[in-house]
Amino acid sequence: MTSTTLNVLGMTCGGCVNSVKRALATLPGVRQTEVSLEKGQATIEYDPAQVSPELLKTTIEDAGYDVKA
Repeated sequence: MTSTTLNVLGMTCGGCVNSVKRALATLPGVRQTEVSLEKGQATIEYDPAQVSPELLKTTIEDAGYDVKA
């Protein structure tokens, strides 16, 4: 398993946090996700053989949020 932290812009409430979590949970290989509204970050534990960091980023963007490198 690999872990990465992405800076997520545009989250304003707990509903936003849940939206990001739900979107990431749909990906194969995502084992655990912690999303912090206060920090504006998503920390994702995933299997790199099943999902790439780029796909994690795209999934968050498709949910309506921006990801800053």
